[in-house]
Amino acid sequence: MSDIILHHYPFSPFAEKIRRVLAWKKLAWNAVEVPNMLPKPDVMALTGGYRRTPILQLGADVYCDTALICDLLEHLQPEPALYPAHAKGIARVVAQWADTTLFTTAMAFNFGPRGAAQFYSRMAPDRVGPFTQDRSAMRGGAPRASHTDAAGAYKSYLRRIANMLETHPFLLGPQPCLADFSAYHPLWFTRTHTGDVAGVFDATPGVKDWLDRMAALPATPKAQWGAEQAIAIAASCEPAALPEQVFQDEHGIALGSRVTIASESSGTEPTEGVLMAATRMHYTLRRVDPRAGTMHLHFPRIGYTLRAVAAA
Repeated sequence: MSDIILHHYPFSPFAEKIRRVLAWKKLAWNAVEVPNMLPKPDVMALTGGYRRTPILQLGADVYCDTALICDLLEHLQPEPALYPAHAKGIARVVAQWADTTLFTTAMAFNFGPRGAAQFYSRMAPDRVGPFTQDRSAMRGGAPRASHTDAAGAYKSYLRRIANMLETHPFLLGPQPCLADFSAYHPLWFTRTHTGDVAGVFDATPGVKDWLDRMAALPATPKAQWGAEQAIAIAASCEPAALPEQVFQDEHGIALGSRVTIASESSGTEPTEGVLMAATRMHYTLRRVDPRAGTMHLHFPRIGYTLRAVAAA
């Protein structure tokens, strides 16, 4: 297996989700730190347009979106399981809620007046405006919920998480699963990057204890790499052979067609390439980059749109 390369930046909540999964599975990984806002020329060499963080690279294969990255890591290292037998479905359902509803609520709360002041105090003044503009554009200009509305919802969600922890140490049982890693990362951001508002956890001590248990997993890369090194590795490899999987056609688009894939929500920049696979769970595109060579990009079906490219 090629070395695992995680392209991330330190305060990315979704990158923290994958860092903790890698720690839980005791998988060695190499880190490439990416810019926290556009432009991201080295990322684009690998993805052709997709800008969200993190991405995970294995040679000339790039995996986009943490839902798919978690599926990949489960395949590479089945134990300990992210999808325990007793909770396969509910783990995915809770994870999808946490990665969407809980995340957007938590971030609206975190970036209220006190949290935002603390977060931006650590950023160079000339970066604050571009960063806020970048995040607004990433959301398609959609406003965040008001801080007060988000505060009420966040407290309700924390109570529900506390209810899930009343009879076992993790959300769905004695060990962490996908649900835990997905619910953890937005709360981690509150605690570590907007700590002035982390008093929101005081009413749910069980949640605080659970956060401590999750934080105890040592999420440390084995090496820090530069982007050029990762791109050179991609250029020196061929994409891994695709396994025999059933083609699930929901669009009337044949394999071998030129298509675009884009997120349905934030970070909707499309990636264009040749459709190589469309299974019940994911899509694979082939694209060629002057720097990275021939690559396969992998996306989950859920949360992404597939479109045919009109003939010139």
